[in-house]
Amino acid sequence: MKALGLVLLALYLAAAAAVPSLLDAGWMTLLSEVLLMLAMAQMWNLLAGYTGLVSLGHQAFIGIGAYFVFYFSDRLELHPFLLLPVAGIVCALVAALLAPLLFRLRDAYFSVGIWVFAEIVYLLATKTRELGATSGVALKSMRLVDTETFSRDTFWIAALLALLAVGGVYALIRSRLGLGLMAVRDNELAATSIGIDVWRNRFAAFTISAFGCGIAGATYFTGSMFVSPEAGFDINWVVGMMSIVIIGGIGTIEGPIIGTLLYFGLREGFTAWAGVSGSWYLVAMGLVAIAVMLVAPRGLWGWVREHWGWEGFSERRTPPATLLADGGQP
Repeated sequence: MKALGLVLLALYLAAAAAVPSLLDAGWMTLLSEVLLMLAMAQMWNLLAGYTGLVSLGHQAFIGIGAYFVFYFSDRLELHPFLLLPVAGIVCALVAALLAPLLFRLRDAYFSVGIWVFAEIVYLLATKTRELGATSGVALKSMRLVDTETFSRDTFWIAALLALLAVGGVYALIRSRLGLGLMAVRDNELAATSIGIDVWRNRFAAFTISAFGCGIAGATYFTGSMFVSPEAGFDINWVVGMMSIVIIGGIGTIEGPIIGTLLYFGLREGFTAWAGVSGSWYLVAMGLVAIAVMLVAPRGLWGWVREHWGWEGFSERRTPPATLLADGGQP
């Protein structure tokens, strides 16, 4: 399995290195969007699929990350790409401040609570003149960017973020913390009874998720060179992430990958279809999500795993009894 993983990693890196020389700026922009949405979906899935906290307000971190980069890049005359990691850290700090309040809420109340926070941030952005108010703001520091290599660099950053999101979530789930997260998700009372710190585990997942969405959102809007409150804090970000995860398979690494490919396949297919435009692909995505929930409640990858036995990025551990039976070898 490790050998296969290394082969896939090598193929991914080779493809990412070759794309700028094979595709034009338009295709690179599309691929960047696909990769960034995959990273966001993995972050949303980390929270909902592995801790049981369903967020309807992660668009707040996307907008905060984007506005942070735009504002400070222009004010400090710094290259926007240098501020991307800082934007993620700022979003993680915001999540850390929110956690003591939001974690007092349970189930649907948590979902509504974080959505209300996102709406408050959205309203503040529309009232702040320095951020362009309702009109939004352009990235004036583009004079610091080499426009000939801008699309290429944005694509490579998006490819790196997608790789880190997939690999990072997998490494986290395979760790002791990940085992605690899944225990909390499956039975909070039982997890507490065996000494797992529920609050600490959820706090870690929440801040990591905010960090990932913040840096991915900042990268997306930096690539488009414009951000507005309507776009940055659009609830359709969460709708997209949620649909991708539910269709692909919640609580799996492969699920968001499959869901992202289907999401953009439907979007581009409907866009190319003569006479069909706008957000009809979202209607199609909703219908697909309903069908999947009825036929395969665990998502497409869950169905594949159940019927064909494919494991992929398996989070299963070998029990101690098996280790002893095998002479201590995993």
